[in-house]
Amino acid sequence: MRPLLAIVIALTLVAVAAAVGLFAGEHRPPGDAASPAPAATVSASAPAKATVAPAAKARAGRVLPLPDAIRELELIKPARSKRAEDFSLNTPGSGKVRLLDYRGQVVLINFWATWCPPCLEEMPAMERLYRQHRELGFTLVAVSVDADSKLVAPFVTAHKFTFPVALDPSMSMANTYGVRALPSTFIVARDGTLAALAIGPRHWDNDAAHSLIEGLAR
Repeated sequence: MRPLLAIVIALTLVAVAAAVGLFAGEHRPPGDAASPAPAATVSASAPAKATVAPAAKARAGRVLPLPDAIRELELIKPARSKRAEDFSLNTPGSGKVRLLDYRGQVVLINFWATWCPPCLEEMPAMERLYRQHRELGFTLVAVSVDADSKLVAPFVTAHKFTFPVALDPSMSMANTYGVRALPSTFIVARDGTLAALAIGPRHWDNDAAHSLIEGLAR
């Protein structure tokens, strides 16, 4: 009977060992090779904003093709390609504004004066246009033709304009650009050529104006 008892005990031990192995296989710790890799779990559950750069500030409204934007704003297109004349003008804060420094950006050059009601009419919209696109390769240079340049700084401060302002009291640069009425606005493309001209005020904060800058900045 002893050999038989030994055989029974041995078979019992084998069965117990198999059961223990099966249980361990079904309840492996997280670090076991058969468990999902921690990186895969994190990747699947990580929010998109952790890996995707924030989008540019969205603008509500229509997006017009560039020719439609130019037509809706009633802009004048040059008959032939012409490079915008470079200039270096003083600012109210004793600095300098030079057009060449903005090469590669879309530039809106606006000739204006503090005594010009249509200029003041359009400038708040120009400020909004500037703030919307200044981080995307756009700048606006407001060139004052006031004979008394001391009037410009208080005017700009009072209206909280943040775009660059230049002084042209002798109107030498205005004459170079052929300005005959105020306001006059020249739109310069990224390659430095004149893209369009506006004589008189415009609604610079409408869909056409935003589409113009977006189209030229592409």
